[in-house]
Amino acid sequence: MYQWTSQKRMNRNLLLFGVFFVGFMISILGMLVFDHKWYGWRDIVVGLALGFGSFAANAFLHKGFSMGKASLISILSGLTPLFVLMFAFLLWQETLTTLQLIGFFIIFGGLYIIRYSNDISLSNLQGAQWGLLAALFFSFNDLLSKQSTLLEADTFSTLTLMFGFGSFLFAMSWLVGRGSIVDDPNDVRPNWSGVKTFSCGLLIGLTNVAGMIAIISAFSIGNTGLVSAISGMNILIILLYSRIILKESFTRQELVGLTTAFLGVIVLRLSF
Repeated sequence: MYQWTSQKRMNRNLLLFGVFFVGFMISILGMLVFDHKWYGWRDIVVGLALGFGSFAANAFLHKGFSMGKASLISILSGLTPLFVLMFAFLLWQETLTTLQLIGFFIIFGGLYIIRYSNDISLSNLQGAQWGLLAALFFSFNDLLSKQSTLLEADTFSTLTLMFGFGSFLFAMSWLVGRGSIVDDPNDVRPNWSGVKTFSCGLLIGLTNVAGMIAIISAFSIGNTGLVSAISGMNILIILLYSRIILKESFTRQELVGLTTAFLGVIVLRLSF
């Protein structure tokens, strides 16, 4: 859905406002249905921090893509699992078995191969700082999601704060820059209306909130670094989408990366 909408001319902040807003509404409903609550100030701080982290990660990623090569920004933002593994060790002394560590680096290597582009050189590193900041904030989000499970915080209470604060920040960004679209001024594609853009964001948000529920559930029972690495394999699904739906052919690097990542999954499976 993000790939498809990235080809349209629309206000990105308004789209992401819709994505986060529907997550906020579903999370409130989840709180009511499952009687989820906030049990202390730590739960509230983690939820709000998740909202800020999600907002910042998306903002930095967008800034990086607007300034530098997409291939370079993809590589840098793909460093998230490595950062998560290091911080999880420093914060909670989480360690991996030798086989799990091998599996992690095989998966990470496969993802890195997929993201790698031959057109990157030392002369075209514009926007690199934004790609690194995006990776750090995505890592920040994964670590906060894990922290919420360590606090035994109720899932929908955490997500209500995350999506609520995130939607507020994107709404403010949209209002401040309303009427402007970060795009090529010579773009001849039709401009999406505000209603159409926001409605599309609501649809995308349904998958986003489902993904957050799933990853928090995974963090509650799994190793932080491994969960982050496996969740980063969404790029494999995107490649399959591009091959089947968009009829794009795989490059040799992508085929090598796909094979490597799947091999890493098999290694991880053997470690349990």
